[in-house]
Amino acid sequence: MPPAPAPSTPALGASRWNTFPAAGTTLTARDFFTASEPLLQGIIDDNALTSADGEVLEDQIRATLALGTRETSLPLAIGPDSAPAARELGAQAETIGRELASWAASTLERLLTDRIALPAGPLLVRSHCYGHLLTPRAADLLRGRRGGPVTMQLYNEWLHQIVLLRDALLPFTNWQDVPLLITPTGLRHTEPARDAFLTELLVRQIRHTSIVDFARHVVTGTSGPVGYGFEAGGGTALPAVLDQPPLTAPRHLLTWRTHPAAEDTVMYVAEVQDYYAAPRTLVEDLPTANTASGPFAARTVTGPVADGTRTARIEVTHDGTTAHVDLGQALRGHRFAHRPGPAAGDAPSDAAPRTAAVWSALRAPALVWTQAGDVTLDATGQDDLVVLALLGRLYPENVTLRPAGRSAARTTSDGTGPSRLVTLVDPPQAH
Repeated sequence: MPPAPAPSTPALGASRWNTFPAAGTTLTARDFFTASEPLLQGIIDDNALTSADGEVLEDQIRATLALGTRETSLPLAIGPDSAPAARELGAQAETIGRELASWAASTLERLLTDRIALPAGPLLVRSHCYGHLLTPRAADLLRGRRGGPVTMQLYNEWLHQIVLLRDALLPFTNWQDVPLLITPTGLRHTEPARDAFLTELLVRQIRHTSIVDFARHVVTGTSGPVGYGFEAGGGTALPAVLDQPPLTAPRHLLTWRTHPAAEDTVMYVAEVQDYYAAPRTLVEDLPTANTASGPFAARTVTGPVADGTRTARIEVTHDGTTAHVDLGQALRGHRFAHRPGPAAGDAPSDAAPRTAAVWSALRAPALVWTQAGDVTLDATGQDDLVVLALLGRLYPENVTLRPAGRSAARTTSDGTGPSRLVTLVDPPQAH
């Protein structure tokens, strides 16, 4: 007698709380959150929860996803002296955590009165503990009173999956649009990459390449060469500044952009890995006359794929002449550029002692730097992509990016040397 065909839908139970295919699937944050509802329904059924009990669990998820609580799953302290990457990721954690907690509150309220059917009877799962702290009220509800091993295992798995979801979304500005790789273990396959990512975030100044590598893991499940972004599965994950003003754009966060032509996983890498060893040109040796006036045209151009990597350039054109700047170096320049704080920009700017022509800098044969005092490059009126290209042509040490008409008092954060290249841009628009 031939063996019975395998069921098309796997039975729930043991380590299976979902029906995701063995090969994995792709879901957005909202879709994955919805897919986790059987765990919450199982908790409600086993514990005979009431509306009052739902409030206890709502308080628990808010405390777990918040920063600075006893129960926080991310002990990240953010202050004015924190590194930019830590501030950006901390703000992401707070924003995403609040939204996920709001989803949880509304879902619990709905399931208490409009339960979803669970296949094959009560849901029993085995969830390996990750050490998340419970509030006293949640501990009493889940472990005492009507609680017990079944309820505790179900809640532990749901809570950990939501924490993994929050963390997987941290690198992305448009986190609700990101296609996450989901396997039969939910997001547990991201745990090794997440552990490395959070360890670096908590114990040192996290590198941009580490953020990119973690983002690649949560989208593709794989690591790859060191790079500043990647493309995979119908989209690209590249720094947010590519479609935001350089003066206000995040330095380290990525934006997921739909790109139907992106099929294989490809890493974007800089043309020069060690900019410190790259050739340099003194700004004093460049032509001083601003022979190119008016706005320039700019676009990004990608290179061919080689061994799973590719480079890209910004092409800036004026009057039939084109300057080429490596996109990786431009993004590096944006990350490293100093930006004056709001308090430093209220006074009118004094006349700069020296100026240099933007077009001359863009066409320089090497990275532009100075050793003879402050030099100003006026990029006002230029497209954001032109400004980004200019930052990629300046040696990224003591480069200051600030709005025109505002002064920035020199501070120790302006670098270690006595000279600066000051790039003027248009002030941010009021909203």
